[in-house]
Amino acid sequence: MREKVLKAAAELGYRPNALARAMNSGKSRLIALLVAYLDNQFYPIVLEQLSRKLQRHGYHVLLFMTEPGKQDEVVEQIMQYQVEGIVMVSATLSSSLARECARTGVPVVLFNRYVSSSPASSVTSDNVEGGRQIAHFLVDGGHRRIAFIAGAEDSSTNRDREAGFNKGMAERGVPVFARAVGAYTFEGAAEATRALFRGSERPDAIFVANDHMAFSVMDVIRDELNLRIPDDVSIVAYDDVPESSWKGYKLTTVAQPGEAMIDATIEILLAQINEEVVRRRSVVLPSRLVVRASAKLPVTSAPD
Repeated sequence: MREKVLKAAAELGYRPNALARAMNSGKSRLIALLVAYLDNQFYPIVLEQLSRKLQRHGYHVLLFMTEPGKQDEVVEQIMQYQVEGIVMVSATLSSSLARECARTGVPVVLFNRYVSSSPASSVTSDNVEGGRQIAHFLVDGGHRRIAFIAGAEDSSTNRDREAGFNKGMAERGVPVFARAVGAYTFEGAAEATRALFRGSERPDAIFVANDHMAFSVMDVIRDELNLRIPDDVSIVAYDDVPESSWKGYKLTTVAQPGEAMIDATIEILLAQINEEVVRRRSVVLPSRLVVRASAKLPVTSAPD
C-alpha cells in the first residue's frame, strides 16, 4: 500500500504542503532573520552560519531586509508568517513591539545589538572591554594623538566601543585627540578620514569602530594622503572579518566571537520555543585583540 501511495504521489506531482501542516500543528518551524544591512563583511558570514545551524535543528529561515526606522513595520509583516522566533541582525525594534512579540510567545533575539529598555533578548561581544583594550594598546605603542571614527551614533555597538575606548584612554591619562563619524559606511569613513587630516595637527593613530570602515580609512590614508601605515598613522578596528588578514590590510583588530555568538543565539531561541516561555536574556561574550601590522606595537607585543 505504501508503495502504491508513493507511486501515485509521484505520478500526480504531489508535494506535502508545509504551510497547511503548520496551520494544523501550530508549528511552522520557521525562524525569521531581519537584517538592516549587509555591507559589513561580518554579517554575511553570520547569516550563512546561523542559517546552516538552524537547519540542522530542523528549522528553516526566512530572510527579511529592512531600512533605518522601518524595523517595526517589517516585524509586523514577519508575524503574518507564523514564525516561531525572530533574530534581528544589526537592527533593533521598539520596546512596545518587543513586548507584543513576547505576549504572543515569539522570542526575539538581537544579534550584536541590545536595547536596555527592551524585553528582547540580546547576544553581543564585550564591546566595552574591546574598546578599552584598543586604547591601552595604542597608548602603550607610544601614540598620543589618537582619534576615533564612530559608526552609527544610535547603535549599542558604537556606544559601547567608544565608552570602553574613552575609559581606556582615561586610565592611561591621555585625552582623545579627535572624533569623526563614519556611520558604519565605506563612504562615510572616507570623508571622516579626510576631515581628521585637514588641520595642521594630525592624528598619529585611529581607532575605527569596525573593520568595514577601517578598510576605507586605510585606502584614503595611503592613496590620497600618501602616508604610511603604521609608520605615520596606526589603524586599529573591530570585528576581525576575513579580509582583515589580507596582505593589503593586515589590520590589527578586536575579534568578535562570531561562532559563540551564533550558538548562544540559537540556544536562547530554541529554549524559549520549546519551553513556550519568552523572557529576556542578555549574553555578553569576551572578545580578543588580534595584533597584525597596521599599528605600532607595544614593546611586549608581536604581530600575527
